[in-house]
Amino acid sequence: MMTDLFSSLPLPAAQLANLERLGYATMTPIQAASLPALLAGRDLIARAQTGSGKTAAFGLGLLARLNPRYFGTQALVLCPTRELADQVAKEIRRLARFADNIKVLTLCGGSPIAPQRISLEHGAQVVVGTPGRVLDHVERGTLKLDSLKTLVLDEADRMVDMGFYDEMARIADACPRARQTLLFSATYPDAIRQQSARFLADPLEVSVEAQHGDERIAQTFYEVEPEARAAAVARLLRHHRPESAIAFCNTKARCRELVDALSGEGIAALALSGELEQRERDEVLVRFANKSCTLLVATDVAARGLDIAGLDLVINVDLTPDPEVHVHRIGRTGRAGESGRAVSLATPLDGRRAAQIEDYLGRPLVWAKLAELPPSAPAPLTPAMVTVQILGGRKDKVRPGDILGALTGEAGLPGSAVGKIALFDHVSYVAVERGAAKKALKRLAEGGIKGRTAKARLIGA
Repeated sequence: MMTDLFSSLPLPAAQLANLERLGYATMTPIQAASLPALLAGRDLIARAQTGSGKTAAFGLGLLARLNPRYFGTQALVLCPTRELADQVAKEIRRLARFADNIKVLTLCGGSPIAPQRISLEHGAQVVVGTPGRVLDHVERGTLKLDSLKTLVLDEADRMVDMGFYDEMARIADACPRARQTLLFSATYPDAIRQQSARFLADPLEVSVEAQHGDERIAQTFYEVEPEARAAAVARLLRHHRPESAIAFCNTKARCRELVDALSGEGIAALALSGELEQRERDEVLVRFANKSCTLLVATDVAARGLDIAGLDLVINVDLTPDPEVHVHRIGRTGRAGESGRAVSLATPLDGRRAAQIEDYLGRPLVWAKLAELPPSAPAPLTPAMVTVQILGGRKDKVRPGDILGALTGEAGLPGSAVGKIALFDHVSYVAVERGAAKKALKRLAEGGIKGRTAKARLIGA
């Protein structure tokens, strides 16, 4: 008789106790389908969406094979973006709390290489990183893979889409042949199947449906002329007035055009693309996550690995030619049992793409006319929060509590006026209510942080 309890797995008692503390009682479908094979040492190809529990699946698998007393690199996880790598590393650290001395290190581009080299000299059993930076360390000889037991390719389809196949192949060639390889992918087209065959040995294939439950997502399609897309997006935003929304475009050029057009309509939006420097990308994501920006405009590749909670609305500015990608896009709303909404724009030339999506979903699409939307007042879509940037971060010994204390101390802001705080190496960001922004800057200028002068400014306000 099959069971979905973690206690049914051959895991150490200490690991089971840690899972219980973390609130993990029953396995998600991808965990139940993959973990028995993972723990038995088999190679795996798993098709699963973001938010399905895949990180815990391969995290538990790779931790089960580690020798905590040996500090050589025994597990390597490759991710398409720095954001996903950070999320994966954080989850593996949580899962590793049952054992002492397990070090998890992230190696990503956009960060200085020298501190990473020093960290590697001290040893790390688990390395999580992006293909370009990991390969850089391999070729420099600062990352040695001769003791590797597990190689994980997370979101392999997007790493290939982003042009990382050669890096992935060279990294795999540098690993021992007698290893376990785990490939996780939201989609698994034939091209990925053919290209990944060289990485795997007799893999088990598992596939589960997305766990966002698309029955909780209200989908509506609107037919528009190509040149009317931006005006349609503006009208939909004013109608639905979301607190947080993502608009997907098929190209970087369309993203730029839409942001510029919405700016002309008085609607602030931020574009997320691969052209941004890491500092700029970090800033865009911070502002979107802390609700000081309502709309993020992105391509599928640029948005890969983002897991934004509480997303009210997804707008498909362009229909994707891949129905699986469409489902992945809309699955970013309606999570954790909440209802969600997705709207899609289709031009007269998009009939085939719409039909493919309809066939994939197995039910008729719901069409409506923009002209029939109730008129809405052109009130500005102004976020309730703004972001304050502070010069000083983790490596300057700044902590979230220090920032909160500086803002809310005696006669300061109420705690309810302060939102999310994000710390980086030498800069920090804090969201504050728009009406409290000037007072926040004054508090930081006059009182500083921990008795030290704090340079701060508003960004994007």
